[in-house]
Amino acid sequence: MLALSRKIGESIIIGNDIELTILEVKGDQVKIGINAPKAIPIYRKEIYLQIQDSNKEAATSEISADALKNLFQ
Repeated sequence: MLALSRKIGESIIIGNDIELTILEVKGDQVKIGINAPKAIPIYRKEIYLQIQDSNKEAATSEISADALKNLFQ
């Protein structure tokens, strides 16, 4: 992991088109602004992990042939 120190108003550039800017620091919270192309999804980590878990669960669930047949009628 790369650890960088930034002050309010300073930025970090990732690749050619993602910019993270420190907007505010209050106690143990940091407000970050993200400037990235709309095609790049941005999630909080806990939400991203929930999405991955849901996708894994859906991929391993069994659906009967009859249930699939009924979906397409």
